[in-house]
Amino acid sequence: MTTGLRRTAIAMFVLLGLVFVNLNVIQVFRADDLANDDRNSRTLIRDYDTRRGLILGAEQTTVLAESEETDGPLRFRRRYPQGGLFAHATGYHSVVYGRSEIEDSFNAELAGNTPEAFSRNLADFLAGRERTGDDVVTTLRPAVQQAAVQGLADQRGAVVALNPQSGAILGLASTPGFDPDRLASHNTSEAASYKQQLDTNPHKPLLNRAVREWHPPGSTFKLVTAAAGLASGMSPTRTFEDPTRLELPRTEATIGNYGGGTCAGGDQISLAEALRVSCNTTFAQIGLDVGEQALIAQAEEFGFNAPLIEQLADPLASRMPDELNRPQVAQAAIGEFDVRATPLQMALVAAAIGNNGTLPRPRIVKAVQDTSGAVLAEYGPSTLTPQGQSDAQALSPQAASTLRNMMTGVVESGTGTAAQLPDTSVAGKTGTAQMRQSEAGPTVWFAGFAPARDPRVAVAVLVEEGGSAGSDATGGGVAAPIARQVLAAALDSTP
Repeated sequence: MTTGLRRTAIAMFVLLGLVFVNLNVIQVFRADDLANDDRNSRTLIRDYDTRRGLILGAEQTTVLAESEETDGPLRFRRRYPQGGLFAHATGYHSVVYGRSEIEDSFNAELAGNTPEAFSRNLADFLAGRERTGDDVVTTLRPAVQQAAVQGLADQRGAVVALNPQSGAILGLASTPGFDPDRLASHNTSEAASYKQQLDTNPHKPLLNRAVREWHPPGSTFKLVTAAAGLASGMSPTRTFEDPTRLELPRTEATIGNYGGGTCAGGDQISLAEALRVSCNTTFAQIGLDVGEQALIAQAEEFGFNAPLIEQLADPLASRMPDELNRPQVAQAAIGEFDVRATPLQMALVAAAIGNNGTLPRPRIVKAVQDTSGAVLAEYGPSTLTPQGQSDAQALSPQAASTLRNMMTGVVESGTGTAAQLPDTSVAGKTGTAQMRQSEAGPTVWFAGFAPARDPRVAVAVLVEEGGSAGSDATGGGVAAPIARQVLAAALDSTP
């Protein structure tokens, strides 16, 4: 009997010990995870009992997101006064589906849950004042955003416009878009129905194509190849043969030019002229001349294979293969093979060239401030050193100046004339990438900046499957006119 009691006591002691350990794990080690779990009803009630901070445009007069009081059990509801215009920048704040984009990455600030807000929250509680979150001031300019969305219209694509010196993102658009107000509805069945519509739409309206979708950059990648060539000692006057097709080494494959002909009538063609008319055979040859390592290194100096923005969660790193054989080098040099880029990446390539070779650090939020307007945190201009690189210099100032002049020729009299602005010189590069094994139209691009000599805005435009032009689309015909609208809006609205 004594042995049985002892065993029972030991078992009870062990069980109590396990309960004690489990309670400590829950209360100490998992406390933050459980408190922040969207399924936690206490967290939900607490979050929606706080007047969430505003999300504001750069000039602080345009409200992108705000909270309004309701008569329901959840006191506040999120509203987006601009509808879907800024949807892929602000994201959404939903009872059912949580948060995305700025609403997610700056959630602690908007909800007033930062360590800096603790004393203020305590004072508000003791004084019986309403608890409020802090306001987030973005770098986004409504006129630029409007131009980007209107330019894309009903085409699938994205636009990123940013200041080449400061890295401030002036416009970030992705189409098709969505209405964040409908996802923020407290009517959970309506929100769920709308979310299902978005999820089953084959065009993926919730996908932020500006930072989380990549495509072959096509001839816009020739900017990277040209930079590698200049770094190797090539001059813009260096001449190359002008064949109809370039035979690739160790294979029967060839690379041809757009339209199937030569680029300069079969005569010698210079590096500058090859960029102006976007000559595939020349740039494939440049890729072979500079070699695998130099081309890969140049791409990575521009930020390929590295995350590019910290203020939005889970950005997709553009891809440059880390190994290339000789035929693959030639294909990669014209933005094909397995090279992939996001619009943010190509906007940064253009920005670095316009910024004397230095990569600016992209930012979409410039400050956090309290309801009185006092600045609590500031995110100023800085440079971006990509992961694995020693500094932010993607190319030398001399090479950047040379490439800027070459890009100006592209817009003045080459493939990018549709991006011209009156009384303002534009530097740019078009791109047209035919998707392999696809009957759809090509992916078309434009990347550039203005004014060419002292740029205040860099832009990248992507349109999928040829947009409204379908199989006849080119970067110069579809993407360049959109870039022109965005550049004009940015120059008009940016000091």
